[in-house]
Amino acid sequence: MANDIRTVAVLGPGGVGGLLAALLSRAGHRVVCLAGEDTAATLRTQGIRVRSGQFGDFTAEVEADTALRTPVDAVLITVKHTALDTALTRIPPSALGENTLLVPFLNGVEHPALLRAHHRPDRVAPAVIRVESTRVAPGVIEHGSRFTGIDLAGDQVPRDRLDALAQALSAADPTVRAHPDETAVLWAKLAFLAPFALLTTRHGVPVGEIRTRHREDLTALVEETAAVSRACGAPADPARSLALYDAFEPAAKSSMQRDAEAGLPLELDAIGGALLRAAERHGVSVPVTARLVKEVAAATR
Repeated sequence: MANDIRTVAVLGPGGVGGLLAALLSRAGHRVVCLAGEDTAATLRTQGIRVRSGQFGDFTAEVEADTALRTPVDAVLITVKHTALDTALTRIPPSALGENTLLVPFLNGVEHPALLRAHHRPDRVAPAVIRVESTRVAPGVIEHGSRFTGIDLAGDQVPRDRLDALAQALSAADPTVRAHPDETAVLWAKLAFLAPFALLTTRHGVPVGEIRTRHREDLTALVEETAAVSRACGAPADPARSLALYDAFEPAAKSSMQRDAEAGLPLELDAIGGALLRAAERHGVSVPVTARLVKEVAAATR
């Protein structure tokens, strides 16, 4: 069928991208991983090894290259926001097919507009994923969470193409939902992620200590992000967000905190900066968010 998703490129086969690449390959899809030469060489010879309590331990064969050279049905963009500009050079527009979907799994809410400025708007299908997955070495993925949930959106993407993508990902085993409201999907993730990322990174402690020792700031941040989310046209439920934080494993850390501990570039602008810019556009006061963004920036220079 014309709308089937048969071939998939994965830009950035790290914790998230490597897991999805391996699952799609195991489900029978042709998968091309796009990465640096050393990583690509490793994947070509060793495949991707996954250790997962949810999906089991397995090795999946994938193709790998430093750039996309032939059209595919979908490109999953799974790099960090800090690496996006450089990574996009691996998918030249000339290598994209007429119906290729670009599916960014990035934190924040501003990247869809960036992609649509350079690619057909009706081929950009933003997604969010709920998972804890880590690349411990090139081609070696440890999937630590007991869940893998994906929400797909794309207000301008034809519904049959979005459904085909959802079907392909769902057949690979994650829980997948296609949503009609892109704004709601992206802001649901950011409104939850921002307090978690900012506070764990600022204080260098896991969520268990944040929800006890820094409860006042956590509550204030949840309220602020909910207010900005509502101003942007997305629903928000502060009480539900707090309940989710309280249900987290006490030792859970945010990806931004892990990046800070490893001395890697932070997605501070994509998360905190995007929140502040949206608040300014809509006239929403976010003093606690503004303070924490400054403090994280100062502490990680």
